[in-house]
Order: sequence, then C-alpha cells, then structure tokens
Amino acid sequence: MDNKIYLCIDLKSFYASCECADRGLNSLTTRLVVADPSRGRGALCLAVSPALKELGVKNRCRLFEIPKNIDYICAIPRMKRYMVVSANIYAIYRKYVAEEDIYVYSIDECFIDVTSYLKLYRMDVKELAKIMIDDVFRTTGICATAGIGTNLFLAKLALDIMAKHTDDHIGYLDIDIFKKELWHHEPITDVWNISYGTANRLLKYGVKTLYGITTLDEDLLYKEFGINAEIIIDHANGIEPVTIKDIKGYKSKTNSLTSQQILFENYDYESTLLVLKEMVDLASLELVEKKLVASGISLYIGYSDDLIKPTGGSRRLNEYVQSRERLLDYFVTLFKETTNPNYLIRRIGISFHNVLDESFETIDLFSDEVKMKKEKELQKSIIEIKKKYGKNSILKGMNIEKNATTVKRNELVGGHNAGSSKKEDFKDGKKN
Repeated sequence: MDNKIYLCIDLKSFYASCECADRGLNSLTTRLVVADPSRGRGALCLAVSPALKELGVKNRCRLFEIPKNIDYICAIPRMKRYMVVSANIYAIYRKYVAEEDIYVYSIDECFIDVTSYLKLYRMDVKELAKIMIDDVFRTTGICATAGIGTNLFLAKLALDIMAKHTDDHIGYLDIDIFKKELWHHEPITDVWNISYGTANRLLKYGVKTLYGITTLDEDLLYKEFGINAEIIIDHANGIEPVTIKDIKGYKSKTNSLTSQQILFENYDYESTLLVLKEMVDLASLELVEKKLVASGISLYIGYSDDLIKPTGGSRRLNEYVQSRERLLDYFVTLFKETTNPNYLIRRIGISFHNVLDESFETIDLFSDEVKMKKEKELQKSIIEIKKKYGKNSILKGMNIEKNATTVKRNELVGGHNAGSSKKEDFKDGKKN
C-alpha cells in the first residue's frame, strides 16, 4: 500500500459554535449550551461551548447538572441550521480537494486523503491543514481542529488526543510517534473504538493500555472479542489498512432498515406498545416507498433503570414480507414475549433484516393477493400525500392518543428540534 497522509477535521463544539456565530459571539469565550428547556431540567445538552467546558461543565450533560451560579445562554436546537452550516463547510473542503478524497464521518467531522495534494500545492501537510481550518473560521466563525496521520486510525487519534495539547490545534502521528506517545496512554477509553465495556474486558487480563494489548496472546483476544479482535490488535500496533477508497467502495452483503427513539419520558408497558405500533407503521411505509421486503425483524427495549438489562431479540420470518399488517403482528408478538411489563421504558428500536427487492415478496396458496394489493396501494397513497403536504398531513387515530409520539417526532430532525435553517432565526430558551 502506498504511503498515505490523512487529515481528520473536527468542528469544535459544533452546534454551540453555530449558535454563537449566528449571534455574532465568540464561540471560544461565550458560555452557551444547546438544549431544549421545554423538556425539563433533565433535558440533554447537545453541545456545550468551550468556555463552559473550562468551568467543568461536561459535554452531553443534563441541564440540572450545570451549577446554578454559572450564567449561560440556552440555545434551542436548530438541526436544519446545523445541516446547512455543515454543508457549507463541506463546500470549503471541496475548494482544496476532490469529493472522492473526502469521507464524511459525521455532521461535524470528516477524513480527507491529502496525499496527492501536497506536491500540487507545494506545501507540507500542516500548512495545508492550517489553510483549510483557517478558511472555515474566516467563512463561518467556527473553530476547527485537525489530526494528521499516516492512516485513518492515527489521524483520528491525532485529532482526539494530540490536537488538544498544541497551540495550533493540529496534532500529528506516525507509527513511531504513536508508539512513543500513546502506547502507554491512559485512560485507554480515550482511544477511538475502545468503549468502557471493551476496557473492562481488557482489565480482566491486567491490560490498561494499547501496549498491554500487544503483550497478550492473540488467540486469547480472539476468544474474548471474536472477529473484532483483528481490529483491536491492528489498532494496538497503530495499523489501519482501510483507506477512504475502500470505505467508499464497500457494499454490504446484507441490508437492513432501522428506526429507534429515546422516549420523551418514561413509558409504561401499554404506552410503549402504542409507540411500537406507530414505529412499525412508519417503517412499513419506508419498505413500500423503497420497494423492499424483509425476512427478519429485531426489537430493542431499553428500560429507564440502566441496571435493568435491555430486552427484545430477533426473529427470522418464514417469508419475505412488506405488509404492514403482518409485520405489525410479528412485532407485537415479539414485544409481548420479551418485554417486562413491570418496569418503565425509555428507549425502543426496531429493525427489518435481510432486506431485498420487492420482487422477492412471498406469495403462496394462503396469500390473499387482492387484499395485499389493496394494502400496498393504500400505503402508496399515504406516501404521496405525506410527500406533497408534509409528514403530519395524514394521521391515524393512534397518532393522536395521549402517549403517541409520531406527530412530535415528525417535527424533529435526528430526534431533535428541527428549527429554522436561517441564520437569523435563532431562539433562546428560558433556564429553569
């Protein structure tokens, strides 16, 4: 494999920075959180400005966790606006590199293969990185940080760990520097893709660092982590063979459709069943719209008490199906078989598995083809009405019941307040 040089660019406290920039405020010195106080004191802060972080306020905290003696602006989320700004920043990157050399990792982070551009621009990689992040700040008022690495993993680590300790907010890692600076870094959870669960499983063998992983027998790691051990071993040695070209060329052997939500409050058993029916109803519309069928389903139920193990499971269906009525029967059965009615519920997720073109739909002697055709035509009509007049233009009786969530969720983007896409249409929420 040719020697590569990658950038990993992150937009600092992106949502908060957008809100500061739109108000003409300095994102590094302004105390601002992005949250919807109408959801109560337990509302999640989607972003916390750097100035608040310096005062000890943690990112992704709850409103009630911010000390009362700290004065701050509470900006109501505007996901449409953040998407517009993110797209504008992507256009800035495109001024310097081609689309095929950019991989968008999230709304505020991307990887860029700059290998072939250094000779073109006659500059080193730090100079190019600085020009790009300076352009972002000059154009949008949003600060960016960058990691530089000789593979995607090292670029990400350089961003997450090294860039924090440099004056220019740019970190650099190659294999030698990685082994010198990060092999013994703690906590190991600072490392990309090492969760607390993975760290605890490693701790069973006395391992607290990446170097410690390299001292373990590989057979033991494969026994503990299965196929994921390959990634863990590679990363412990600073190796990442996957390139941006590989990622963009990847095609999954199996397809699925997934929908999930965190409920607005704790729900009881019956209220959650109502939400499940709403979710299956909407997901089956997506199957029809995309002309797909599924032969498997899965359900996830997360309880309000984190100490209670989530329930749910998967079922392989003996048919490829698109029918809302049949899919709903399958999900309701799975829910009733696996969900504990004695605990309050906060999270729910559903998935359709083994998704194929609708030409694979199962038709047998017991199928009522006339009924199936009528249902599909009705679904198509609903889809067209929603496209023309909006998601809430046509609703079912269950959607207006007390604990239904569809109407409110249709007004959200990514589970958060959509708001306006315009710069000047910002709103501040009252702090309780």
